[in-house]
Amino acid sequence: MSKWGGLMRADGIRGRQRERTRRVLLREGRRLFAERGYAEVSLAGITEAAGVTKGALYHHFAGKAELFRAVLAGVQDEVGRRVAAVADQHADLWDRLVAGCEEFLTATADPEVQRIMLVDGPAVLGWNEWRAMDREASARHLEDALTDLVREGVVPPQPVAPLVHLLSGAMNEAALWLASSDGPGDLADARAALRRLLGFVRAG
Repeated sequence: MSKWGGLMRADGIRGRQRERTRRVLLREGRRLFAERGYAEVSLAGITEAAGVTKGALYHHFAGKAELFRAVLAGVQDEVGRRVAAVADQHADLWDRLVAGCEEFLTATADPEVQRIMLVDGPAVLGWNEWRAMDREASARHLEDALTDLVREGVVPPQPVAPLVHLLSGAMNEAALWLASSDGPGDLADARAALRRLLGFVRAG
């Protein structure tokens, strides 16, 4: 093997090692943030759980807040994929909207998702940054769906932006309520209430 080939191979190995370290940090960070909450997790605790040094963590993230931001982005992406997968099972535009919104409530009923995405997310990053991430992950797709429904005449003509904020806020608030409730039928009740709320949107 040439010297150049050896260097390329070494770079490839180091790259894979760095990627593995990043994945482990994200995995352990997510577990600890979900179990204890952001404020109760230390960098030392994260590096110990991940089996890496603080230097390795700082190679990937500027600090605990940046690691949390990456974890939050992963959780939001995961929820977005779940919502899209359920919505995509329906050909009808209205059915897609309702199914996607209901799946959002179901996905965010997970205590791990609630803690990271809805409780600590706004508190750690600040409302504006959290809102921007939320828009990119889910609100943008809700806006696209409602725009299509207005264009097709399924939803009465109206400005879409206020409707997006109202529905997104209602679903986030319902998810937070579910986080503090323990009734066995609360999720089903929330989904049913959401269907009724969306029905009013369609009827105008």
